[in-house]
Amino acid sequence: MSNPNVRILKQHLLSDNWYVLKKIDFELQRRDGSWQPQTREVYDRGNGATIGLYNRAKGTVILTRQFRIPAFVNEHHGYLIEAAAGLLDDASPEERIRLEAEEETGYRVRSVRKLFEAFMSPGSVTERVHFFVGEYQPEDRVAEGGGLAEEGEDIEVLELPFAEALAMVDDGRIMDGKTIILLQYLKTLMPVTPLMILIAGAQDAVQSCATRLLQAGHLPVTASWPTQAGEEDSRMDTERYGQLLLSRCDALLRVAGSSSLADRLMASAEEKGLVVYHEVDEIIGQAFS
Repeated sequence: MSNPNVRILKQHLLSDNWYVLKKIDFELQRRDGSWQPQTREVYDRGNGATIGLYNRAKGTVILTRQFRIPAFVNEHHGYLIEAAAGLLDDASPEERIRLEAEEETGYRVRSVRKLFEAFMSPGSVTERVHFFVGEYQPEDRVAEGGGLAEEGEDIEVLELPFAEALAMVDDGRIMDGKTIILLQYLKTLMPVTPLMILIAGAQDAVQSCATRLLQAGHLPVTASWPTQAGEEDSRMDTERYGQLLLSRCDALLRVAGSSSLADRLMASAEEKGLVVYHEVDEIIGQAFS
């Protein structure tokens, strides 16, 4: 593409190994009309495509985890969680992303929709990425995925609750730019509203369930009240506190373990018409709008 504000003076080939690295001498016309000589290194690895795979009914997304040496040498363990993606290699963007999705995740997506194109690192890399989304169904999985071993790929396929994937962006477990962009876009297709959930049951199970719900973006609460053994008033306070919390909550999670208070709270929740869950996966495995 021509641009009257740019004069290419000379291109120096620095490397033509895996991809092409050049040093380019050029002049750029500044806004005041003057011409300024500049030199930049440009890495040409071709264009690519990526896709956000989602299931609205289950409230889940399909992501991958694989080792990336550039991330590793920049103070990271190297294993990035990403959306399926790949270079075009002379294929059309739609054709390539269908092939990459199946190769990496094992899902043969029936319908894909292009969103936009974006330069991801325009200061040094020429790559233009084509962004897609596609809804998958469980029966669309036709293979294990995992990538091509002969190309050095050893890809782990992850099916995650959408709310949990968003939480992973917030806490830094997901750091890949294209994946973050796609997850943010998927908010428009799968809006997630955090639920306030009362957890009742054995204390050790309550704690682990509360942690998972918080990581998935929900607000867990427990009917815990400061008590002293044998104090009838304290037991009554705990009961009243639990019932008050229940009146403010969206649902109750009755976890395993013997608890008469938990049983009474579950009965009250059912009387109020609240949803009663018995497993954390019942909650974080779905999206709420």
